Amino acid sequence: MCKTGRESTQHAVEATPSLDLIFELLSNQRRRYALYTLYEQSDGVATVEELTDSIVSFERRYAESASSAESPSTAIHRQHSSHADSQVAGEDQHQIVETELQHVHLPKLEEVGVIEHDRRSQTVRYWSQPSLEEWLEHAHHKERRARTDH
Repeated sequence: MCKTGRESTQHAVEATPSLDLIFELLSNQRRRYALYTLYEQSDGVATVEELTDSIVSFERRYAESASSAESPSTAIHRQHSSHADSQVAGEDQHQIVETELQHVHLPKLEEVGVIEHDRRSQTVRYWSQPSLEEWLEHAHHKERRARTDH
């Protein structure tokens, strides 16, 4: 997750966010997933659709790793769920994530100057924030490790 040559995404943030604000921003899993995605882009830019897809993908991977640790009877019961139900649930999840992203997470990140959300083009630009990135990298490392430990 370390970045070495980020294209011009440096933006003068008014002040370094407080530790409380950083932890508040990182306290929500979907907001962290969006930040992971933006941070990993060479130019710090992604569309709302790309962010939504990425968040849904993160959540599915986490659910799969958690389900691999479940009991055999629970796994058998889950296998009997219909494919159509899971497809509808996936579409619903995508819509829920996108709505939450647009109305909760992006406005919060924009309010503190971490991102810029262009509603017309539906693009999001991450503005480099070293103090946030330090904790973001730590959180990403811990979540990857937790997924593999299941």
